[in-house]
Amino acid sequence: MLELAVLGLLKEQPLHGYELKKRLSDTLGFLWGVSYGSLYPALRRLERSGAIEVVDEEGATGAAVPIPATGSIGGEAAAARMRRLGTSSRRIRKAYRLTPRGEATFQELMTSEQGAGGDDERAFALKLAFCRHLPRDARLELLRRRRADLAARLNRARGSRSTGDRYSLSLLEHRRKSTERDLEWVDELIATEEGAAAAEAPQEGATAS
Repeated sequence: MLELAVLGLLKEQPLHGYELKKRLSDTLGFLWGVSYGSLYPALRRLERSGAIEVVDEEGATGAAVPIPATGSIGGEAAAARMRRLGTSSRRIRKAYRLTPRGEATFQELMTSEQGAGGDDERAFALKLAFCRHLPRDARLELLRRRRADLAARLNRARGSRSTGDRYSLSLLEHRRKSTERDLEWVDELIATEEGAAAAEAPQEGATAS
């Protein structure tokens, strides 16, 4: 899922590692913590696969400011050190951008179906965060698939036998209500998408100008 998050952020603009980590933490902080130890291996995997490529960070290659001669041996040595420091400070930070293969990989990951498992909630939340990059049909497919999963979960919860102590029963009831709220939320998102699609569709019987 980290690869999907990186590709989603790089769709907007090239970013270097520090900025990627910051934006990943801002975007995914409610899902998991992102460390450099997990980010840079993911970047290397994506680079090796051709999904992203390294570029010079925009604005990092400005011209050097000339340092005048001083006329003294000590001054010349200091000026030489300043020139070396200037060159070091202008060292270009490694930035990454999406490639055409990365675009295709992003679309693949966004539209792939997730199997049952503990990561389903996080996978859907992550995809929803970048849902704006999908065409409307793909957005609707994602939302409808999520609705089907929630409806099946709710049916199982309603059909489960009410056994156990009051704490376990309270937990089951909490999960059922949470699923109902999630289902209502997804229904609203679907209705909004369908309403926008209907508003953009050509009026029936309209004649071409």
